[in-house]
Amino acid sequence: MKGWHMDTRHITYFMAVFDHLHFTKAAEQLGISQPTLSQQIQLLEAEVGMPLFDRIGKKVVATEAGTLLYQYGMKMLQAERDAKNAMKELLSEQRGTVRLAVLPSDLDFQLVPLFVEFKTLYPEINLKAFSTIFVRDEVLSHKVDIGIGLRGPADKRLIQIPLGDEPYELFVHSDSELAKRREVTLKELTKHALVMYPKGYLGRDLVDDVCKEHGFELDTVMDVGSATSLLQLVEAGIGATIQPRGLLKQHSAWPNIVSIPISAPAPVRHLELTYYADRFVTKAQKQLSEWLIDFFKSRTN
Repeated sequence: MKGWHMDTRHITYFMAVFDHLHFTKAAEQLGISQPTLSQQIQLLEAEVGMPLFDRIGKKVVATEAGTLLYQYGMKMLQAERDAKNAMKELLSEQRGTVRLAVLPSDLDFQLVPLFVEFKTLYPEINLKAFSTIFVRDEVLSHKVDIGIGLRGPADKRLIQIPLGDEPYELFVHSDSELAKRREVTLKELTKHALVMYPKGYLGRDLVDDVCKEHGFELDTVMDVGSATSLLQLVEAGIGATIQPRGLLKQHSAWPNIVSIPISAPAPVRHLELTYYADRFVTKAQKQLSEWLIDFFKSRTN
């Protein structure tokens, strides 16, 4: 391996192949021909001095060298983006893009008013909010700037700011026999009609896990994938739902729904805001982070 002349274009080509493990799909994403891409990867392999991919029949598999280069490639591309962002911010403090990953379901629904406020104050900023259950992975791979997700183990690569703990409560129609109760137990809800997120959604799994720990399971009359749909079903009297307390607190549009605390064992979610520790943070990102922290403090107080 003599002098390296690796540029970000070669790294971008390499990263696309690594992500797809398919030369044709990577070439389509990059907008170049498949032979051109293959040639560029061969040049890069010659420069590195070892193969980056093994071609096993029709399959493409990353080598150990390829996996290592991918880790450094992410840092190289992020360093270039950071430099460009820093220059852009010097030119204009009001411009740029902020990418936010949020757990799907109720959180993306509840944050819309905050997004509107942010856009009003920063009309030139392009705010991109993504719903994903892989919040931490998206932050670590530099695909988003800020993440709001379930609290995870400490990671030196990340800044992790706790956003408080939020208990789940039972939402029922005000005409329900349960509406006047001061609290309910999860076990007694096995006898009532419930509407919930489908299995596999974090909010549903959190509830199911607590039930399993205590030897019972909840049945549902309907599973739907959005917070709005669940609240509409409760309002229509189809069934009750178990959701984070803040969901109803933030929205007064549901006058016929009441929230009842669940006695122990009650599902609780622990949230955190994360961003990559060693990277440039724009003023817009700082502002959005501060607003998000304030938003969650107001929910848990």
